[in-house]
Amino acid sequence: MTMYIDTDILNDFRMRIDEAGYGYQTMINEVLREYLSKSGKPLDESVIRQVIREELNRVAHT
Repeated sequence: MTMYIDTDILNDFRMRIDEAGYGYQTMINEVLREYLSKSGKPLDESVIRQVIREELNRVAHT
């Protein structure tokens, strides 16, 4: 499967890997799993982008 993520979003995840101690792909998977566990919405490209942006915003303010 191929998934395209906006460059700014991907770069932000990549910058956070040192702080997190694991890879950005793992971080993205965690964000998506958390969203799926809390939402009944179908997971499409727009939802994925929204979730990633919300998570980056949350992490940026902690």
